[in-house]
Amino acid sequence: MADTQSPATTFGNLINGEWVTLDKTFNDINPSDTNDVVGVYSTAGETEVKAAIDAARTAFETWQYSTPQQRFDVLDNAGTEILARKAELGALLSREEGKTLPEGIGEVTRAGHIFKYFAGEALRAHGEVLDSVRPGVKVEITREPVGVIGLICPWNFPIAIPAWKMAPAIAFGNTVVCKPAELTPACAWALADILHRAGLPKGVLNVIFARGSVAGPLMIDGCDAISFTGSVPTGTRVRDQAVAKGKRVQCEMGGKNPVVVLDDADLDNAVNSVMNSSFFSSGHRCTASSRIIVTEGIADKFVTALAAATKAIKVGDSRADGVQMGPIASQEQLDIARDAVAKAKAEGGVVLTGGEDLTFGTPGYYYAPTLIDQTTPDMDINKSEVFGPVASVIRVKDLDEAIKVANDTEFGLSAGICTKSLKSAETFKRKVQAGMVMVNLPTAGVDYHVPFGGRKASSFGPREQGAYAVEFYTIVKTAYQFPL
Repeated sequence: MADTQSPATTFGNLINGEWVTLDKTFNDINPSDTNDVVGVYSTAGETEVKAAIDAARTAFETWQYSTPQQRFDVLDNAGTEILARKAELGALLSREEGKTLPEGIGEVTRAGHIFKYFAGEALRAHGEVLDSVRPGVKVEITREPVGVIGLICPWNFPIAIPAWKMAPAIAFGNTVVCKPAELTPACAWALADILHRAGLPKGVLNVIFARGSVAGPLMIDGCDAISFTGSVPTGTRVRDQAVAKGKRVQCEMGGKNPVVVLDDADLDNAVNSVMNSSFFSSGHRCTASSRIIVTEGIADKFVTALAAATKAIKVGDSRADGVQMGPIASQEQLDIARDAVAKAKAEGGVVLTGGEDLTFGTPGYYYAPTLIDQTTPDMDINKSEVFGPVASVIRVKDLDEAIKVANDTEFGLSAGICTKSLKSAETFKRKVQAGMVMVNLPTAGVDYHVPFGGRKASSFGPREQGAYAVEFYTIVKTAYQFPL
């Protein structure tokens, strides 16, 4: 087993069961200490991407007929190893992406559970046998694998999101070409290594470290389906190109998620829920609460308490003891956060805490968690996704206005409400335009055995995760038979 934490080794692309190293490489940098090179990775070009697609196409000829037991064994073996190595892999994740160590270990644990869950799904029958309306005719409804699935994964959950795409694809008999984010190759390499040794035949899983501009068009052209998670502009291009070619496509994109705090909310619960949603994982969650909509009666008390809690968040090296928030993941994301705060201030927002770079013993992308008050729904801070530790407060009169403001966005991924009123909670769940709704809970934080996805510009195509994943990774076939 190769050492995924040694920069002395050049790590290759997994193509047709072999690790392919190349002369062209890139460095994986620790955002907590930019002098620390996590690893050196081979950069795939057009030749390697095409070879990976061809390998997956060839492997599909036999893998589509693999037994449920064979698929169960691979996924279960992978899940077992991931869980056994959760401390090691969690430390790697935190070093590479910038999550705190508990968050890194938690994400790895979730990945292990995902593989265990879909191992079970491989064994479950997904079909029906019905009587036809015509006498003596039998109708069989079965599900078959789609073929070669192209997975385009983001950097913010570098092991959980590849896991929840790879696991159902493999469970239902598909083969895979995965392009991880360039920012976080180490976790994807480690996951591919585990699956490679778990018993997958060559070519069933291929992992390529290529630029999106190189891999994207080739994958859309050569794969049978594309599952994408990332930004709205990129996701929109992927969707449009895939649809134009008649390919099955699934896109999870951005969010500008609202959380509503009503006058009757439990103050401590509301503060903790919002703080968790907005700032933990450095705000690098598509389900993070970035718009905090508060009614008049509790607004001053709640905002004061939230500002104090936000200011008290301990920021530092992601693997250090007691740190609650690590660095922002990259210079690009740091610049986005800085620009968003500057624009909010220029438009009349009041920064209550944060809004500044932080410095520690090592060079890193450190930024203070930032809370901005006195914003209005039409301000850019409440329209554009920041994807960082920045949240804005919008003050409203009542629940009706809160719901109107919550729905005033192109996005519709996650939404939350803090209230002691069952009636208010039920009204909000019914009227808010979001794919996932949380009541007295953080908007970020979902289970792996239930569907994940949103509405409007946040999502396109069938849901991810849980039993609903079968909708994307299989094709329904209806067969009629008259006894011979």
